[in-house]
Amino acid sequence: MARDHTIAKLDTLQDGQMKSVEIDENTTLLLIRLKGQYHVYGGTCPHHGAPLGEGLLKDGHVRCPWHQAVFDALTGELEEPPALDSLPKFDVRVEGDDVIVTLPDEVPTARPMRMARPDPATDGRRFVIVGSGAAGFAAAETLRQDGFQGRIEMLTLDDFGPYDRTELSKQYLAKPDAASKPFVRRGDYYPQIGVDLRTGVKVTGVDADRRTVSTMALEEIACDGLLLATGSTPRTLDVEGAELGNIFLLRTLADCEEIRQAADKAKRAVIVGSSFIGMEVASSLSRWGVSSTIVSPEQVPFAKTLGERIGRMYRALHEENGVSFRPGRKVKRFDGDENDSVRTVELDDGERIDADMVVIGIGVRQGVHEILQHPAVSDRGTVKVDEQLRVAEGLWAAGDIAVWPDWRTGEPIRIEHWRVAMQLGRWAAHSMAGRGAPFRGVPFFWTSQFKTIVQYVGHASDYDEVVFDGSPEDRQFVACYVKAGQVHAVAGCKESLKMDIAAEAIREKGLLTVDELRAAMKGA
Repeated sequence: MARDHTIAKLDTLQDGQMKSVEIDENTTLLLIRLKGQYHVYGGTCPHHGAPLGEGLLKDGHVRCPWHQAVFDALTGELEEPPALDSLPKFDVRVEGDDVIVTLPDEVPTARPMRMARPDPATDGRRFVIVGSGAAGFAAAETLRQDGFQGRIEMLTLDDFGPYDRTELSKQYLAKPDAASKPFVRRGDYYPQIGVDLRTGVKVTGVDADRRTVSTMALEEIACDGLLLATGSTPRTLDVEGAELGNIFLLRTLADCEEIRQAADKAKRAVIVGSSFIGMEVASSLSRWGVSSTIVSPEQVPFAKTLGERIGRMYRALHEENGVSFRPGRKVKRFDGDENDSVRTVELDDGERIDADMVVIGIGVRQGVHEILQHPAVSDRGTVKVDEQLRVAEGLWAAGDIAVWPDWRTGEPIRIEHWRVAMQLGRWAAHSMAGRGAPFRGVPFFWTSQFKTIVQYVGHASDYDEVVFDGSPEDRQFVACYVKAGQVHAVAGCKESLKMDIAAEAIREKGLLTVDELRAAMKGA
């Protein structure tokens, strides 16, 4: 049964403004006034429930304050990930000075995207996606949203359907009592939209000219369009004892489950590498009562990516929470116990550290060259694509493996982040479906460690200086990464609205000066 609710007065908002409106403790709405009309949507982001009223309304779309999903302000339709669904939209009217919304008894928090129904009789084409990570599943869904009615097959070596890989080192690992796995969709979703998800399939070769995919099971799959979204593989540590039990890599859900089982019995962990994965794992393991020692050749975590001041901020935060560091050190060997499980870690300076478990986070590698021989493929396992993520006729690539031209500078870039992979997967799907345009996405990633979140927009492979407003030492700041007088990227802590503004400024202008960015953020 639908009910009316008076949620505002006619003059509550000026044109181009928005605000959150609480109906009750379980229902929050987003009220927008745009082009002289009021619009009402669900007030939380379908991705992780962020309050959209704390985000940004600009140029006809709403940007989420947590992970920068973007929605059309006039329709609520999803424009950019990491959300997968649109905002629920509700009937609204003005009576006198009252703005009144009509809500059902069960108020939804998301609205499914419109999907084309598969119809091989109408469209006999077959598209194959190799990989079910962020780029792969984003592409599969976007193909249906773009009206593709042919056959879609998604092949993955993983034993599970698509899941949120960011959760493996963050929320899912940090919750000993987690009741459910971080799948992005319920189990029956992909069959319902006509995607044939095939798990446990190892692809052994790709023929770009013949447009075929070969598998370990000696299949040869012919297709009309092929997307490579194979992602990355964690680097291993080639030292004595690396084969012992309770030494883990973290890339897959299966890896995470093994780490969770070990953490339930462990008291001491050694983390090899001060990467984002390594540092996030140390933070998450603390929730299990496991104390960690981080061993890394770097003196300061994230010094290259985020700069030394932010790196020192995170090191201090970890040390306040009981994490120890061995900077400038490498692992020499692992020693085991009578059960062939790791017991001690010996460093290159002779120090021996007791450990019940070890997690290695020393980076990843790409392996496209192992399955595809093509001039666009490098010996490092990456693949060069054009502005529409195309490798060759009928062949696309997205995610960690793709090297694409930065629309701001024209320089080739490659980024290993979840949300970027989803963006690339969506753009590749647009191209596959015949709706392609040059990729002009603004990269974004975030890290969460001991509840301190840093967001990062743009991309700066190198920079001349970092200009701060605020202070990493106070753990509230905006940092601009400047090269040749122009801001290439921005990082922020406890400044989510300013980070939304930074993303919009980069989207609009590409490169801008620090003063231009500060002017855009003024008053936020």
